[in-house]
Amino acid sequence: MTNAYSPPYLWRLLFTGLSFLLFGLGGLLLTLVGFPLVSLLYRDPLRKRHAVRCLINGIFRFFVEFMRFTGVLTYSVTNMERLGRPGQMVIANHPSLIDVVVLIAFIRDANCVVKESLWHNPFMRATLRAAGYISNSASMEMFDDTVAALKAGQTLIIFPEGTRTIPGEMPKFHRGATAIALRGAQVITPVVIRVQPTTLTKAESWYNIPPRRPNFSFTVGEDINPQDFAVNNLAPIASRKLDAYLHSYYAQELTKNE
Repeated sequence: MTNAYSPPYLWRLLFTGLSFLLFGLGGLLLTLVGFPLVSLLYRDPLRKRHAVRCLINGIFRFFVEFMRFTGVLTYSVTNMERLGRPGQMVIANHPSLIDVVVLIAFIRDANCVVKESLWHNPFMRATLRAAGYISNSASMEMFDDTVAALKAGQTLIIFPEGTRTIPGEMPKFHRGATAIALRGAQVITPVVIRVQPTTLTKAESWYNIPPRRPNFSFTVGEDINPQDFAVNNLAPIASRKLDAYLHSYYAQELTKNE
């Protein structure tokens, strides 16, 4: 999609605010109606979790399309068909607040490592728990849960930075992500996210919108086999090698066409 036309500033400000209001109402609707209905329809925990994730997927997709339709943003996703496979660890850089929303909107039954503070958000807490998402608490429980999810055949989305990227800087990944990948992932699939102009960074509130509507570009890269880095290497060495490879990969991809 192109960014040739951009709706007026006040229009985008109004619909940005309305988008976040709808997002909060969607979380409340899930809590009050969606989850109780799923609990009535499904007794099996796995089927229940799948149904909840499909609900979240649908609501997030509506949210993203609403923002696109109203002119708040544009987006493009390249090689989307590579996402959503069993035991796949999807890693991504994190330039904006809504990156995870867009990724979940395009992966129907994904697990996700979510910022710990969101578990204290009254609009989000019940949703995160019902979906079986994992807190990025940096604990051994978090490590074990992510490895178990991958070994059980789930698709796992993780942002190795743990927080949003500082504009103008390269992503700095925590090595815990590579340790998880080496222990549990069948495959690592990198997603490179670009946002121009930047918006919803860590230093910006929702109302600090850019002078023109931003374009979100998601490029799904080729698969990486984590075991290629484990051959003849002890776990700490393998983790360092994989971490160095990922930093090099993102540095190269994010500086293309500059």
